[in-house]
Amino acid sequence: MIKVSQWMTKQVLAVEVYDSLGIARRLMAKHRINQLPVVADEKLVGIVTDRDIRDAYPTSILIDHAKDIDKFAESYTVEEVMTFNVMSVQPETPLLTAVRLLRQHRIGSLPVTKKGKLVGIITRSDVLEFILRGKSLKESPLQIKKPNSTRS
Repeated sequence: MIKVSQWMTKQVLAVEVYDSLGIARRLMAKHRINQLPVVADEKLVGIVTDRDIRDAYPTSILIDHAKDIDKFAESYTVEEVMTFNVMSVQPETPLLTAVRLLRQHRIGSLPVTKKGKLVGIITRSDVLEFILRGKSLKESPLQIKKPNSTRS
């Protein structure tokens, strides 16, 4: 059985509850990711997505008011737009289970936790990497190795 731990990204980027929307937006843009787990004392408490942030921003009418938009982004916290009670998996969860959850709930990622602490993230990109390497969910776990990378 192939486990989530074999394909998850272990060095996951995350934000804290009281980080500003601006910090989260810049992290996502810089690392070209769509979601960030939200932690408090290393414990997973939620997730914030690019859509959450985009929906929170003022309308495009303010497009010529970059300073106002930046001020807005710094005045609101991740906690105000994030999703609480986020679905997560454990490192020993079968990869097939994680793939089914991603598809069934139409989400881009599942934080991976161990005893409540964030230890990784499995994303659609991780699943695509698995497929592009020609792997099957029926293969022996000993035959599969994922290169170490930092993503979310």
